[in-house]
Amino acid sequence: MTASIHDAPRASISTADINVVPTGRGVGAEVRGLNLANIDDTAFARIVRAWHDHSVLLFRDQHLDDHNLIAFSRRLGDLDWAPVQETGRRFVEGMPEIYVVSNVVVNGEPIGSLGAGESVWHTDMSYLDVPPKASMLYALELPSTGGNTSFCNMYSIYDALPEGLKTRIANIKIKHDGTYNSGGYIRQGVTPSDDPRLSPGAVHPLVCTHPDTGRRMLYLGRRRNAYLAGLAVAESEALLDQLWSYVERPEFAWEHVWKVRDLVMWDNRCTMHRRDPFDPASRRVMHRTQVKSELRPA
Repeated sequence: MTASIHDAPRASISTADINVVPTGRGVGAEVRGLNLANIDDTAFARIVRAWHDHSVLLFRDQHLDDHNLIAFSRRLGDLDWAPVQETGRRFVEGMPEIYVVSNVVVNGEPIGSLGAGESVWHTDMSYLDVPPKASMLYALELPSTGGNTSFCNMYSIYDALPEGLKTRIANIKIKHDGTYNSGGYIRQGVTPSDDPRLSPGAVHPLVCTHPDTGRRMLYLGRRRNAYLAGLAVAESEALLDQLWSYVERPEFAWEHVWKVRDLVMWDNRCTMHRRDPFDPASRRVMHRTQVKSELRPA
């Protein structure tokens, strides 16, 4: 089992009234002492340093409307428009930057995307040529149990690989499938294929260097329909299974148990995340933004 932040050591790093409390799991930290609706450039620079150090940041008890969420997100860079949902439309009128993650249905129409099921390990929108560098998710309504989000550290997973395996994968490229989203739904306008060589998606290096930290990391995206370019399908599948066996190791992950008004921001380049299922009769409403990257994975 992955661990909650409440199980972590309480050692902290302080700058003025800002405390950064690591989870103790090798990924993630809680940042305390900030109102994200009103921060200066010095405080934001501290957030960015903590983000580079820990890859995932948690901010509790934030009171943000969609304008606040968009404004804070834009401090990291230009924002992507939210992807079109399974229904073929977006959900927040006049705010195309907001992606609604929800299982709630009103008058027969979903108010958001991804339902109440499990979301498997993935990196957001890695099927694009230039995937987003950051995502932010803000909790508005939550079920009493379930729907926890786990994050894993792709630096540590790469570091844990045997040297022979690192050498084998050093120059391999991987196709990140764009057929299905993390909830298993077919993306709008896509025709599925059982042959991973034919499915839509972008090709990226399997091993990348983070442009800000300079650290090496494994860049897997998601498992379904992934393909290692130039290999026979059976060889690609076997090698991917070997690499994904490291992702499943609990020592590389931290599980976040959500509270209402939590905001979590993560680095899509060096983490993956997944979500536990929850009772579909309960309500879960989250708003997400994504920050564009200036560079392709390299």
